[in-house]
Amino acid sequence: MDFNLKKLTSDAGVFFTRAVQFTEEKLGSAEKTELDAHLENLIARADCTKNWTEKIFRQTEVLLQPNPIDHTGARIEEFFYEKLDKKIPSRITNGELLGQYMMDAAKDFGPGTPYGSTLITVGEYQKRLGGAEREFLQTSAINFLTPLRNFLEGDWRTISKERRLLENRRLDLDICKARVKKAKQAEAKAACEGDAAPDFQETRPRNYVLSASASALSSGGWDSWDLEESKEMANVLDQRKLWSEEVDKAEQELRVAQTEFDRQAEVTRLLLEGISSTHVNHLRCLHEFVEAQVTYYAQCHQYMQELQKELSSANSDTYPNSFSSNAHPSTTCPSPVSSSTLPGAAPPGLITSGPNSTREPAGPLKIQDVQPPATGHRKAKVLYDYDAHDASELSLLADELITVYTVPGMDPDWLVGERGNQKGKVPVTYLELLS
Repeated sequence: MDFNLKKLTSDAGVFFTRAVQFTEEKLGSAEKTELDAHLENLIARADCTKNWTEKIFRQTEVLLQPNPIDHTGARIEEFFYEKLDKKIPSRITNGELLGQYMMDAAKDFGPGTPYGSTLITVGEYQKRLGGAEREFLQTSAINFLTPLRNFLEGDWRTISKERRLLENRRLDLDICKARVKKAKQAEAKAACEGDAAPDFQETRPRNYVLSASASALSSGGWDSWDLEESKEMANVLDQRKLWSEEVDKAEQELRVAQTEFDRQAEVTRLLLEGISSTHVNHLRCLHEFVEAQVTYYAQCHQYMQELQKELSSANSDTYPNSFSSNAHPSTTCPSPVSSSTLPGAAPPGLITSGPNSTREPAGPLKIQDVQPPATGHRKAKVLYDYDAHDASELSLLADELITVYTVPGMDPDWLVGERGNQKGKVPVTYLELLS
């Protein structure tokens, strides 16, 4: 091990000197060199960027992985793979796991039973939803989380390192300024008093051994002077010369410190100005993150619509539309999905053929000719008020009970409702089917 005692001592002295300067600045007993306004603004902007990027990064991680300490040990596994510099294997999502459980349960219940076949159908769509979620997580991690992490762990660390170096250069500059100031004050004091002994401990952090000796006096040229006065005059001249040399040396060190400070300030400024390009990069990543969300939610919506249609196409007695009719009465009234009529009848309401279409009356529907089936009647509770759009529909009042049934070929979003002698089509979303 190369142990350099001289370098270690020098570094310790520099550290101590900087610590003293920093403490005196905090106490207000030492002057501090202020950075220019442009550099201060860049530093403030960089700090703001770092703080908010870190918060957005952490919260995005929570959004994409709400429960990091789950039974799969997701975060722990990712940590080890990251440290080993290996690719993280694809992990099954909760939706895929739920779908697999449903399909396994259907095998035990019997895939031919109504419940078993429904479990298989729903399980398949749950696995599709889980696959879409996994793709969304992977895309978001690559296009959004990774650039943010690279900034925090790469660019920001470089900026922080250069800023610490700039702060050290500033402390060194202020230390040199203080030395020059004290040296000039001591020089002026020696010039005025003539007998002040120079105290270099006040101007420099290292000891100097001062030696001054009067020049040998020539006996021929100084006959008119007293020997003691001559020695005193020579001592004063030596002191002034030493203080002058000390001032020159302090000013030279000040010029070097100023040059190093200016160079480091320029390096730091260039790095901080790169924050603007970082914002542009993060903006592009944010657009890609939103596009991934749009794609993911659109897929989920499509899968759920397909699942709803598939379940609704089954027999209403075996698969009641409870998933679309058990809404709470206090929620906002939904609009009926469709106003399809019985076979051969024209749909009620608006018939549109383009952006400038006009309202055309629907064809007459003879709902009274519809005969109720022998079986399949159900009671239903009305959840919201509903005004009939034409004579084929039945107006409803919230909380009333009516009898409903379906007929072959009828749109699954509508039922035939009866209330006393009144009969008409009613939307399923406004009803709670009772057993």
